[in-house]
Amino acid sequence: MKNVVLFFLMPFLLLAQSKKDTIRVFYLGGQSNMQGYGYVKELPDSLNKKIKNAFIYQGNPVGDNDTSGGLGKWDVLLPGNGTGFVSDGTTNKLSDRFGIELSFAKKLQELYPNQKLAFIKYARNGSSIDSIGTSYFGAWDPDFKGGKGINQYDYFLKTVNHAMAVKDINGDGIEDILIPSGIVWMQGESDADKTERIANQYYANLKRLMELMRATFRNNNLPIVIGKISDSGDDPDGKVWGYGELVQYGQEKFAATEPNATIIRTTSSYKYSDKYHYKSEGYIDLGKEFAKAIFLLNNRNTSKEVSSN
Repeated sequence: MKNVVLFFLMPFLLLAQSKKDTIRVFYLGGQSNMQGYGYVKELPDSLNKKIKNAFIYQGNPVGDNDTSGGLGKWDVLLPGNGTGFVSDGTTNKLSDRFGIELSFAKKLQELYPNQKLAFIKYARNGSSIDSIGTSYFGAWDPDFKGGKGINQYDYFLKTVNHAMAVKDINGDGIEDILIPSGIVWMQGESDADKTERIANQYYANLKRLMELMRATFRNNNLPIVIGKISDSGDDPDGKVWGYGELVQYGQEKFAATEPNATIIRTTSSYKYSDKYHYKSEGYIDLGKEFAKAIFLLNNRNTSKEVSSN
């Protein structure tokens, strides 16, 4: 009798084993305004809750030469992935802050209805691309090997590789196939703060870093959306970032010349909670703008593929 039951169940068992979920995954990176300084207590009810069918793997954000950098685990997306978030690779400890991820996820769910979405996040406050401008916050320069030879780029690789290696990110027993669908980058303030030379190098440094990030996701045409840095003006000379215009020029040049890339400029209208960071509503709006832009880039790619066939 058992053999008969197994005979009839076998097709269903094989079907269950062969079923896979295809999930779009987006990378969120940069410095503090990507890490997120919004207050969870100021979130609207629509965002101050678990985001169903949205998952996040956030790497532990630390300065260079710390072996705990990039440790993380997949979790359901909840408020608390802003500054103060920590992970030891086994447990994620949420904070009382948030970044763009909540409104980004919500808007993408409107644009990709009935689809599961995933986000890989590694951002470090105060970090620069140029190693000379790093201070103690950290550098993204792949060639910078000061101290123990571990930097922000290494943490990016660690975060992404560990996240992408997980076969079932939501623990439902079904294998997940993660499809890289875009890079979202909010960074540049620290490169605008030190010297004119560093600021003038921003375009070249950003271009190389984005090329390497695309290569990590094995897609040299992966959509990239960057956020344009802005300035609160909360400084005696009226400029927090002494060479901000040069970095902004580099960002605009990148968006104008790189294939499948664009820039978000709404940051110039955001109000600040301190001299460096946006108020909560700024992060909410920025997440929506990033989502709309990355969707349009992906949609444009799909249209090109259809027209070429």
